[in-house]
Amino acid sequence: MELILKRDVENLGFTDDLVTVKNGYGRNFLIPQGYAVLATPSAKKVLAETLKQRAFKEKKVIEDAQKEADKLNGLEMKITAKAGEADKLFGSVTNADLADALEKEGVSIEKKFISIAGGSIKRTGKYDAKIRFHRDVIVDFSFDVIAEAK
Repeated sequence: MELILKRDVENLGFTDDLVTVKNGYGRNFLIPQGYAVLATPSAKKVLAETLKQRAFKEKKVIEDAQKEADKLNGLEMKITAKAGEADKLFGSVTNADLADALEKEGVSIEKKFISIAGGSIKRTGKYDAKIRFHRDVIVDFSFDVIAEAK
């Protein structure tokens, strides 16, 4: 079943993407929730025209996202957390903690656009995260998790 997405859908696609999904997923979830519409020939023509018009506006949005991403170049981030024996953390460090730390450095990003390999961090050390400013602007960012001074 071919559908046109009306919203970003995790692990499927972005707004206005043309996707092929199984019939039940499209008919029972995506269409009733308002995430997608059927990709009829007329809907495809409307989508093509919309994408042409949006391409010009999109260029400026991508430039702005790239400027935000450039702020991360050379930025060294150290997140402090309480730690016990063998560098094991009390609790964990998540994408929300990284978003807060980046906000303090002047880079505004929502936590849902940050993905840390493994989800959450439970030990001190050096870690990598992927930060998505735009669908075309994804940055790999390294940061350290260090033990809080006692």
